[in-house]
Amino acid sequence: MVIATSPHTDNPLLRGDGFPPFDQIQVSHVEPAVRQLLQELTQELETLEQSFTPTWEGLVEPLERLSDRLGWTWGIVSHLTGVKNSPELRQAYEAVQPQVVEFYTRLGQSRPLYEGFKALAASPEFQSYPPARKRIVEAAIRNAEHSGVSLTGAAKERFNAIQLELAELSTQFSNNLLDATKAFRLKLTQPDEVAGLPPSLLALAAQTARQDGIETATPETGPWHITLDFPSFGPFMQHSQRRDLREQVYRAYISRASSGEWDNRPILERILALRVEEAQLLGFNTYAELSLASKMADSVASVEKLLEELRQVSYSAAARELEELKAFAAAQGAPEANDLQHWDIPYWAERQREALFDFNDEELRPYFPLPQVLEGLFGLVKRLFGVTVVPADGQVPVWHPDVRFFAILDENNLTIAHFYLDPYSRPAEKRGGAWMDDCLGRAKYRIQGEWRTRLPVAYLVCNQTPPVDGKPSLMTFSEVETLFHEFGHGLHHMLTRVDEAGAAGINNVEWDAVELPSQFMENWCYHRPTLFGMARHYETGEPLPEHYYEKLVAARTYRAGSALLRQLHFSLLDLELHHRYQPGQGETPQQVRDRLAQTTTILPPLPEDAFLCSFSHIFAGGYAAGYYSYLWAEVLSADAFAAFEEVGLDNEQAIAEMGRRYRETVLALGGSQPPMEIFKAFRGREPITEPLLRHRGLLSAI
Repeated sequence: MVIATSPHTDNPLLRGDGFPPFDQIQVSHVEPAVRQLLQELTQELETLEQSFTPTWEGLVEPLERLSDRLGWTWGIVSHLTGVKNSPELRQAYEAVQPQVVEFYTRLGQSRPLYEGFKALAASPEFQSYPPARKRIVEAAIRNAEHSGVSLTGAAKERFNAIQLELAELSTQFSNNLLDATKAFRLKLTQPDEVAGLPPSLLALAAQTARQDGIETATPETGPWHITLDFPSFGPFMQHSQRRDLREQVYRAYISRASSGEWDNRPILERILALRVEEAQLLGFNTYAELSLASKMADSVASVEKLLEELRQVSYSAAARELEELKAFAAAQGAPEANDLQHWDIPYWAERQREALFDFNDEELRPYFPLPQVLEGLFGLVKRLFGVTVVPADGQVPVWHPDVRFFAILDENNLTIAHFYLDPYSRPAEKRGGAWMDDCLGRAKYRIQGEWRTRLPVAYLVCNQTPPVDGKPSLMTFSEVETLFHEFGHGLHHMLTRVDEAGAAGINNVEWDAVELPSQFMENWCYHRPTLFGMARHYETGEPLPEHYYEKLVAARTYRAGSALLRQLHFSLLDLELHHRYQPGQGETPQQVRDRLAQTTTILPPLPEDAFLCSFSHIFAGGYAAGYYSYLWAEVLSADAFAAFEEVGLDNEQAIAEMGRRYRETVLALGGSQPPMEIFKAFRGREPITEPLLRHRGLLSAI
């Protein structure tokens, strides 16, 4: 590969570059590799601090090489904790995590390097730098300031202790949630207990029972084990005719990680308190102000203004939707119709959707086997962006037999990127949700005077229904949307044309703009040629019947007010906790949520609803005081997709031209320019909210 590798190749985690050697990595490699690497890098950092010159070649390049080596090793270890978690790996990770945090803190607080970056920014040659280099230098200065570079004495010591504790708490939060989720089992043995459950869920539940040691379990005769993992929990709540069992499973789900050995309450309260302290040490009033200082939105007030506009539109729509659902349940003779509870909503909403649109999720599954969905997705990116995705399985080692590997080729059939796809749910070792992560970033490096380009490599991870009983993975439509979403993130990472590592792909992209490419891709799931390009029955090969397509499009905005209000509830709760909540003074985080729920939910949460204990986006992910980013970026993505609607979605040539333009701006420019400038380069103007409301079917609610 392109960077000089470490000579210590007896430990695969010390190679420092290239595709991760997953077939050779053992848990026993983690601690010695990380300790040795940190020792070497600390010496390199000290040398650099004494010998750098404040130029691109003399400061930025050597610093990037140094960061890259640690990013490679620690990135692999972190990735494995998400997809192949085990008690042994957890122990090794937690043993070295404090030292990694200490090193990053030491790097971020290097006074000599900070002064070097400031000198570089003030130098005459800085003015002639391309935008990407300028943004990298400016970000380095800001990041150092946010890392406490200006702190001294006791304040600096306290800041560093906070960083360490926050990292440990975040890991603990995530592990508690994983353990609490996988600990639950609802064991069903009688036919009446599985009444209404679709064949796909019965097969999954029997497979889970077999994995739990009941070798005789079958989809037809059981026993069946229901879990809180979403491919099991979601369909159970939608289809189980046993209201008492839905209630039992729902109450278990909302109270995950809120008591006993996995209680996340004290952890999240401590995290919030530490974040306030961290922000104030850096001169900000609140953590939300610190968070927004590096985002696209310029203030908490401007975010809250957008969210309040959307709240007013969605609240009345959601209230109307609940009344309609009650009326529907009453018409079906449901005794609970006038008192619908949380565990009734998914069930009756699915029945209402079936009645309104005459189909359910389960009917569509046979038309969306994963191999065909991938074929449709790859066909779309070829039409839009002129790139070809080809299987490359077997060319590199993977961490699990289900993982696929692909290459992306440009118009000249040259490889420009790779990605791993880990599609299926594995509740025993893999955290829930779906994500894209950076395995290798695009970068141009000088090796012994010669320039070489390292190609980007992405991890794409989903948690969809696995293949069961010899059938392929048959996806729900929402799993199809999730795959398109994560692939959008992947394209942002992989189709970058920026050669400076610090601004290539998703690097240096403001957090509230980073969801634009992912949400943009979801729109294509409803695009007729794209949908028919992938929706064929897995057994007969027959295409999706036309009436299903029409119903899918009609159902897209079904209960749109409720869906949007749910996102707003999370976004406003996140902001409130990081901006106005005062730890230890008056309200608890739970009381903050209950207060906000009065204006952001139609059916208030149950007293034991401990949603915050599973809100890993803000307590164990990167979305603290940034959850609003999904809606902020959806304004951008809906408006971007509207550009394709305006030229005509059935005009292949116009779509291809618009796709190239999108690729050359939004995808190619990465973090090399401010996101608003990139958006305007694509769209010719600033974004407007009308396309978002139109796509969600809420324009009439204004």
